[in-house]
Amino acid sequence: MLENRRFVIIGFFAVIGLIYLSRLFYLQVLDESYSIVSSSNSIKRVIEIPFRGQIYDRTGKLIVYNTPVYDLLVTPSKARVEDTLRFCSVLGIERRDFDSLMTAASVYSRNKPSIFLRQLSKEDFASIQDVMVDYSGFQFAKSSLRTYTAPTLANTLGYVSEITKGQLEKQEEPYYRQSDYIGQSGVEKIYENELRGKRGTKFIMQNVAGVYKGPWKGGELDTMAVAGANLYSGIDLEVQQYADSLMVNKVGSVVAIEPSTGQILTMVSAPTYDPNILASRFFSKNYTKLVRNPYKPLFNRPVMASYRPGSTFKLIQALVGLQEGVVTPGTGFSHANCPVGCHNHAATTSIALGVTHSCNPYFYHLFRRVIYNNKISNTFKASAAGLEDWHSRVSKFGIGQQLGIDLPSERKGNLPDKKYYDKIYGENAWKFSNIYSISIGEGEILITPLKMANVAAIIANRGYFYTPHVIHGVGDQKKLDPMYTTRHESGVSMQHFSPVIEGMIGAVEAGTAKNARIQDMVVAGKTGTSQNKKGDDHSIFIGFAPADNPKIAIAVFVENAGFGGSAAAPIAGLIMEKYLRRKITNLAMEKRMKETNLMSKVVLTDQQRSLLKSDTVKLLKPDTAKKKAPVIVNPLKK
Repeated sequence: MLENRRFVIIGFFAVIGLIYLSRLFYLQVLDESYSIVSSSNSIKRVIEIPFRGQIYDRTGKLIVYNTPVYDLLVTPSKARVEDTLRFCSVLGIERRDFDSLMTAASVYSRNKPSIFLRQLSKEDFASIQDVMVDYSGFQFAKSSLRTYTAPTLANTLGYVSEITKGQLEKQEEPYYRQSDYIGQSGVEKIYENELRGKRGTKFIMQNVAGVYKGPWKGGELDTMAVAGANLYSGIDLEVQQYADSLMVNKVGSVVAIEPSTGQILTMVSAPTYDPNILASRFFSKNYTKLVRNPYKPLFNRPVMASYRPGSTFKLIQALVGLQEGVVTPGTGFSHANCPVGCHNHAATTSIALGVTHSCNPYFYHLFRRVIYNNKISNTFKASAAGLEDWHSRVSKFGIGQQLGIDLPSERKGNLPDKKYYDKIYGENAWKFSNIYSISIGEGEILITPLKMANVAAIIANRGYFYTPHVIHGVGDQKKLDPMYTTRHESGVSMQHFSPVIEGMIGAVEAGTAKNARIQDMVVAGKTGTSQNKKGDDHSIFIGFAPADNPKIAIAVFVENAGFGGSAAAPIAGLIMEKYLRRKITNLAMEKRMKETNLMSKVVLTDQQRSLLKSDTVKLLKPDTAKKKAPVIVNPLKK
């Protein structure tokens, strides 16, 4: 019995020993990863950063690409710089810069390499490569620089910059490392996952001096970096730059949409800047200057600025009134008993004439009929039910909500409802006299230029729209999110659009929008003058062309420019003609708009004006706005 136990115990320890020996054999002979770790003195793991995807316009022209550059890394514990002044001279930096850069690297890690200098050009790299061999602890790493073929679309494209500490901590997957670049705004941010590509890993051999000795195991364990997906936009780069040139020395927005698809053709946020200035190693300095600029060039006005729509909102009021059945195309209203004034014209006898003449009393009476469902015998108290029904109708035009464009920070604006007025005046304590200003697009209504361009697209399509989007294809397959191909209905029947469009054509042919006319082409449009508490009113125009087969729908907002027909209408007309014909017939109007300078009308504080006199980043000027973009097929082989 005791003999049997002895064999069991011996057998048990023998099995344990075999297990340990097997594990040791696996770790030392079979497991490649252990081999790599154990050879850390001679094997180096190198992460390869892929090129970001490129961005193209609708005609195939390149807008954004990558230029190869080099980053200089430092490992503080290994760094040896005996002659600091000579070292600084070689790199073209000041001694104080050297001290601060070394301090930052040491704070990050004494034993890990980190960025010392970013984005050295190929020429800079070639000139100092041999000299840097004398300085241990420093090494170069290939990188890339975001490069723009034209000084345009800064806010739409966005920028990339070094990932912040907060972003590192919040990332859902452990992809980014310190000093990595990431899309921070615009298209670069929204499509970051598609643009960034996939990292590669290489294992290389080096001697104790850090000299490269070739790939480890012939590169068997290496993985290739995969470049990011290219993006294909609906932007027309030629028209975009032309729109930029018209908006120089002005504050405002231009948004143009292809009605049949929802693709953004042009998006101007003025004033703007050359996006290349935020794609250099002087990012921090230039970004700070842009933030300090009182004209707010970093503020993406097409999707973030909120304005009262003014008379352009009358188009929606007319369509809602027709759909509700409180008016017909032939309904007329006099100017009597109306608290809002009107322009010098006779009584309006139809919807079309109401739009053409932009008649305030007409839309006051129309709105009152909508709110009371034609029961207007006693209108001392406003009808909450009528307002809610009106709110529901108007919201289907995208007002008071995010449209879902592929850009960050889109503002909802404001479309007042019963809850809104109850909060201001008390529950059911408000009257029609408190809300009638919204009948003509004033009061509490706030919209963005993007939303009004979308309204123009809805009318151009006679009742529906596709969610506006900058990018219409991702990658070689040009994939597109289904949300951008989903048709959205306005809830207004097609037949109701005809009298409204008739009125818009009349406004362009002989009304307030006549400065938007295009020779030998029928254009539909509507001007608006948005009230402004600080300074002159804002000039607005929305419209589309050709009226019978719309190819472009547009909204133009020019701050402090006064009436809609004075600045917004002519700029819109010129842009539409440029897109449709690739030429301009009204050269006199073009010259006048390019030379118009409205910056002095922008109300600034004394402190803001003093900032303008300091060293600020120059905003886009006419000479840069009209600069033609080169057509580059493969920028890396130029």
